[in-house]
Amino acid sequence: MGQPLPLRPDYDAPALRALARRSKDAAQARRLLALAAVYDGGTRSEAARLGNVTLQIVRDWVVRFNAEGPDGLRDRKAPGARPRLTDEHRKALAARIDQGPIPAIHGVVRWRLVDLGQWLWEEFRVSVSKQTLSRTLRAMGYRKLSARPKHHAQAIGAIETFKKTSPPRWRASRGTRASVSTR
Repeated sequence: MGQPLPLRPDYDAPALRALARRSKDAAQARRLLALAAVYDGGTRSEAARLGNVTLQIVRDWVVRFNAEGPDGLRDRKAPGARPRLTDEHRKALAARIDQGPIPAIHGVVRWRLVDLGQWLWEEFRVSVSKQTLSRTLRAMGYRKLSARPKHHAQAIGAIETFKKTSPPRWRASRGTRASVSTR
């Protein structure tokens, strides 16, 4: 087994304990206190027992502490999965939406999420769920709005015929009576 990694020389045990006392992050304070025990001459096994972790995790703490200082011992947010749609995919999708469907070719009169997901698969071999596609389109500034469908055989002007054309009958209200005081 090799030598343990040395800790940074610009900190010492009292400085780490003071940082742990001021820290608002409990996990960072626990890690700082474990490393303070190492600065005091304790073994890595004792630091692991103090931190309630394994030796490998103490080694990871030392690596992070040496590289970034006390801030390296804070909890970090996991980066998450890489997005499936690249900028190229988004540009092509925006062009496709702006172009609109051709009913004779595409078989639809407006794009649905299912249709766009199918197109992405056929074009780029990228599988995206409806929920993800909806979230992506919303982030791109698109909304799920469509024009109200119009019957193909509707006569021009038929709607205007059925609209109410009578002006509203406004009458002046009768004079109000003075209310009788109840005092």
